[in-house]
Amino acid sequence: MYINETTKMLIRMALAEDIGRGDCTTESVIDSHLHAQALIFVKQPARIAGLPIVEAVFSELHPEVNVHHLVEDGEELKSEKNAVCQVEGPARALCMAERTALNFLGRLTGIATYTSLAVKHLEGTGTQLLDTRKTTPGWRLLEKYAVKMGGGQNHRYGLDDMVLIKDNHIAICGSITSAVQKVRARVGMSFKIEVEVDTLEQLKEALELEVDMILLDNMDIPTLRQAVQLTDGRVELEASGNMTIHRLAEVARTGVSYISMGALTHSASSVDVGMEIVFV
Repeated sequence: MYINETTKMLIRMALAEDIGRGDCTTESVIDSHLHAQALIFVKQPARIAGLPIVEAVFSELHPEVNVHHLVEDGEELKSEKNAVCQVEGPARALCMAERTALNFLGRLTGIATYTSLAVKHLEGTGTQLLDTRKTTPGWRLLEKYAVKMGGGQNHRYGLDDMVLIKDNHIAICGSITSAVQKVRARVGMSFKIEVEVDTLEQLKEALELEVDMILLDNMDIPTLRQAVQLTDGRVELEASGNMTIHRLAEVARTGVSYISMGALTHSASSVDVGMEIVFV
């Protein structure tokens, strides 16, 4: 996993938030010369994500801490308690960075686990699962990485990745046609163009413009089926809007190429993780 400057800054902020002026407990009860070894556990079946971040957190606090992975990101863990990495180094650093490292791991593994469950609902349909930009501010790279570890696919990372003409753009421009024309006049063929539509009439207008992808927003199942028939394979279709795990298979059976699901990042629960000192 590539850890960029934004993620490094996020790690520093998280450590500063937790440690503040110093860990008054650890610095009181643990001698500075002591070294220790610990195991980090995921305490439930899960799809793992975030071990490189765990390593980066400990390394940021103290360069002498070594983290050895016992599993790899993307692995499916089946048992109720899974040792995922071994941490060794100054005992104070292990205790001071513990909560920050576990918070990252629990959150990212939670997203990967939820994504993995969602992807299983699409098995055999040929439809791919996409994430959205509904991410925690500052965490987008991490949360989208976790989606990938869970078997999902990333939509755009930001507004500079591709063109997605949404309802508010259309409302301001007056029509889908006007919005697409303005985009093409500005960026030419530099960006893939996707258009969001709410009705079959808007879909017909978008199809005439030969855009790259069309997002079918908040359509019910009968309307989605009609949209797929009307499109007849001319462009890839993405279904979106209030998507839940229990709707995925039914939506996929309409024949859309993609389903996007904001809940992958905004509604996934963190998994239960912990660290235990095993040797001093």
